[in-house]
Amino acid sequence: MRLRGLAGAAAALLALGGCAGAADVAGAVTGTAAAVASANPAVGVGLGVGVRAATTAGVSYVFRRRHRQAQDEVAAVVGGLAPGERRPWRIAYTIPIGNAHGDAILIREIPNPIAACREALFSVVEEEGAERSQQQWFVVTACRGAEGWKWASAEPATGRWGSLQ
Repeated sequence: MRLRGLAGAAAALLALGGCAGAADVAGAVTGTAAAVASANPAVGVGLGVGVRAATTAGVSYVFRRRHRQAQDEVAAVVGGLAPGERRPWRIAYTIPIGNAHGDAILIREIPNPIAACREALFSVVEEEGAERSQQQWFVVTACRGAEGWKWASAEPATGRWGSLQ
């Protein structure tokens, strides 16, 4: 009976934790439940740390994959533009969190013997709270490879990229 109560509390805490603190909450709840069930705090600590690490890795993987999908979408649009042309882009995920859209404008083609590259401006409008959305513009370099046009800028990990970092 005691474990059922802990499981209910764990589910409630995970629901409240959100993505940012989900790993911490999952580790703490799992560790506490394991310590109570086994009567051994060391087992609880070990299991809690392991669950936290696994949850962090899983969440990071999902976000990296989603960011790569958005970057590939922008790069594909940039690859199909003529100099000076403007075209919309859009990313819509299965779970509709982080959906975004905007425009891309090809600034220039970069002559390069290794790969065809292009530099473009692109805007980002996040779709959550569209009434408050602001359009922000960024510069991107995209290059054509064996798999098509890919994001080639080294900066998308900085905070200013918003949902595309």
